[in-house]
Amino acid sequence: MTSTSTPGRALVVGATGIIGQALSSQLVAQGWTTYGLSRSGRAVPDVTPVAADLADPEALGAALAGVDPQLVAITAWTRQATEAENIAVNGAAVRNVLAALEPSRSVRHVALMTGLKHYLGPFEAYGTGSMPDTPFREEEPRLEYPNFYYAQEDELFESARRNGFTWSVHRSHTVFGFATGNAMNMVLTIAAYATICKELGLPFVFPGSELQWNGLTDVTDADLLAEQIIWAGTHDAGHDQAFNIANGDVFRWRSLWPRIADHFGVEHEGFEGEPRPLEDNLGDMAETWRAIAAKHDLVEADISRIASWWHTDGDLGRDVESLTDMNKSRRAGFLGFRDSRDSFFHHVDRYRKARIIP
Repeated sequence: MTSTSTPGRALVVGATGIIGQALSSQLVAQGWTTYGLSRSGRAVPDVTPVAADLADPEALGAALAGVDPQLVAITAWTRQATEAENIAVNGAAVRNVLAALEPSRSVRHVALMTGLKHYLGPFEAYGTGSMPDTPFREEEPRLEYPNFYYAQEDELFESARRNGFTWSVHRSHTVFGFATGNAMNMVLTIAAYATICKELGLPFVFPGSELQWNGLTDVTDADLLAEQIIWAGTHDAGHDQAFNIANGDVFRWRSLWPRIADHFGVEHEGFEGEPRPLEDNLGDMAETWRAIAAKHDLVEADISRIASWWHTDGDLGRDVESLTDMNKSRRAGFLGFRDSRDSFFHHVDRYRKARIIP
């Protein structure tokens, strides 16, 4: 049953990120008056920009005064050197946003995006110790390790209890989407890698583990995640629940990698004996990318805003199987899906049309 049939005012925290852009665009298309909060205050088309630092409660309160959203989506996080710092900084970010909105009493629903580290553990204990069997299901208990996702959830739950709004948590896998300057952008990272390989005449080497090369995996399309967030915020069945969100299919990198190589016109190499991480082999490509950008008249010459080598290495280097179960979401009524292969090349085409890659 739809509980909110008429679009109102929405606030997207992290509006310039890989999820925030997709969500903001969908909200605007559905008629929501949409505000996009980011540190830079950069504008997303047809979204009212709001500039503030999530670590500054006073600035947040001033920036969000009068926004009065009914739907809030928190899609931002900041990577820190340790998990203790991740917890302190990212837990505080959720607390500060919700505290800034509390005086208006306008909020009806808050959606929080997290991810599979809920099941796999934080960076410092990633894929170690006791983990649930795959496919991961939402009812699994929290792991014993401190985790900034848990801290963010606890801030959300406490504010919801105090203020009477509903909530949803969205646990995505690796996100395929469209953004620059994003810390977790596998499609653009791989596209930049293939572009460099073509420019320099290098083989397009799979950088990850044998398990990731041969095993099954799934991913999450950013547009699909945005659809689930809006659905959860506007349907009773989505309220006060945590949901996995993946495309609904599975694939093997050993099948997709050659297709990517063909698309970019490069020769590929699969897993051979041990991982060959991107960060080790491509960490000094800043000048190469600047030359590529100049040669092809690209809009972004800074490779650090294009490629997140470390994050793609982390995903493709896993030695644990990562698959999610989507049955809870389907039973609740969210039936969206994507073909993961089509998703990858769809976003590659978007980057090409935007002149971010040649």
